[in-house]
Amino acid sequence: MAKRRANSQGNVYQRPNGRWEARLRYRDPDTGEQKRVSVYGATQKAALAELDKVRDRLKEGQPPRDATTTLAQWMTHWRATTLAASDRKQATRELYANLSRKHIEGAPIGRVRLDRLRPSDVEKLVLDMRSQMKPGERTDDNPNPDPVRALSDSTIRSTYTVLRAGLDGAVRDGLLAKNPAAAVKRPGVERQEAHHLDRDNVVKLLDAARGSRYHPALVLIASTGLRRGEAAALRWEHVDLGARSLRVAATVARVDGKLMTTPPKTERSRRAVPLSVPVVEMLRAHRARQKRERLQAGNQWRENGLVFATEFGTQVDPRNLLRTIQAAAKKAGLQDVDVHTLRHSAASAWLEGGVHIKAVADLLGHSSISITGDIYGHAEDATARAAVDGLADSLGL
Repeated sequence: MAKRRANSQGNVYQRPNGRWEARLRYRDPDTGEQKRVSVYGATQKAALAELDKVRDRLKEGQPPRDATTTLAQWMTHWRATTLAASDRKQATRELYANLSRKHIEGAPIGRVRLDRLRPSDVEKLVLDMRSQMKPGERTDDNPNPDPVRALSDSTIRSTYTVLRAGLDGAVRDGLLAKNPAAAVKRPGVERQEAHHLDRDNVVKLLDAARGSRYHPALVLIASTGLRRGEAAALRWEHVDLGARSLRVAATVARVDGKLMTTPPKTERSRRAVPLSVPVVEMLRAHRARQKRERLQAGNQWRENGLVFATEFGTQVDPRNLLRTIQAAAKKAGLQDVDVHTLRHSAASAWLEGGVHIKAVADLLGHSSISITGDIYGHAEDATARAAVDGLADSLGL
């Protein structure tokens, strides 16, 4: 027999199948409309307990129940709205969208309904990503390598970040009472010390690149620690050869298959960088060659004011810098070298030479000293050891 209570408390009924249904009327805070929610239980007590949960959620301004939309459906909507409208850099938005499509929406977790999503589902996603393997790289010395992990710790951590941000949006929009990803510890990233070259190998690498179109760009990166995209975006208006300095004001990245110039990723990345006398002379000679190229190109030249450009003045693809350094590395007999290696080598040389870590962080455009310390711990260790040894010598120990 049905048992009734006041509408503010809800009504409870026993259904023909023996289960109990509890109903509650409430006013939607957004629309002002009267709505009704029903919950169920095997016993009257269980149904009323579920109704109490609904009442508590409504008091806290939360939806009476979580949405039945699947995670994949929600993340697709989140990508097209919240992510697209965010003030993140376009390259970051594209990265987040790709991570969501590939590792969340297309994964088993994507089929889980929001109202059934639990922290353990998020943990399983992390475990599944860590367990994905791919064939190891074959070499002459090892023609049958063991499989290696397909996804890096950084990719897994970034995917978690995207999922948590997407579920934050679901909470904000009233589809969830709380974010299940918030109860899961963010996946860690094992500290990786940056690969760098010593002075002799940097010189060897630059000598091997001599004569190539983008040799001056590599010299600039090696001597200032600029990022590849920052060097590619550099304009003459941001270079003061008389004052021996340049200003980082933009970066170039490939987004959706197209080269795009955007502001630096952080405020600290917008920075002034001093130039040495030899680098200033190198840039003067480079500018003179560029002026001759402009005359030779005639009306095919496109004036963009770029320091490093194609033979027609157009934007250089940062990947061309990578190809140049890879060819030089092969010629010099060096392995595991890319453009970033020059940046790392500059930072390591500064730290090992006793330059204060704050100054190095400023030169590199790091958002904090801790980032510099995490990446270049090996150099700090060497500097610390030299300091201890130097003090011992001065004390006559």
